[in-house]
Amino acid sequence: MNLPNKITMSRIFMSLFIIALLLFPFDATGFSLPKLFVNESIVVDIKYMIAGVLFIIASLTDFVDGYIARKYNLVTDLGKMLDAIADKVLVNAILIILASTGFISAVIPVIIVVRDIVVDTIKMVAGNKGRVIAAIKSGKLKTACMMVGVTLTLFYNLPFELWNIRVSDALLIIACVLSIVSAVEYFYMNKDLIFENQVKKEEIASE
Repeated sequence: MNLPNKITMSRIFMSLFIIALLLFPFDATGFSLPKLFVNESIVVDIKYMIAGVLFIIASLTDFVDGYIARKYNLVTDLGKMLDAIADKVLVNAILIILASTGFISAVIPVIIVVRDIVVDTIKMVAGNKGRVIAAIKSGKLKTACMMVGVTLTLFYNLPFELWNIRVSDALLIIACVLSIVSAVEYFYMNKDLIFENQVKKEEIASE
């Protein structure tokens, strides 16, 4: 358990805390967090603001652990597995919660989760055949848009909400489009491996 892996583990625990914070039934326990009133028209539940701050910190650790691991040659299989788990728990779970509470459309987490399943499956197939799949530009841009979009959503799209500009929604929609684009790119980049056995069978049958 080297330093990058410890940082990744901290991201997992932080993600679980954010999930617990957003799902905890404060009203049912008789204890409610204070609410803020912005511009006399926007009611902000403070728990989402707290979750937003923690989400920013957790997102930054995603960059830090990878940077340290690469710089000091501390990349391990355990680290790769933990990093993938941490990313999915942090982003996908929060997207599902935001959709269930009406902050975003349910279509967004559906697209993101299905895309992750497709891409992870392709990476697994490629890995079993000895090919390492590097991150592509559309995937990195998708992640950036997703992180900023989720952060703004947790912050009630402030300050843009004051001018009725839905920047958070726009970024999440862009992230969904890029998710589909990147999934298609991953497929075409690795379709030779995906259909390798089928091609060999057809070649043998034609001989």
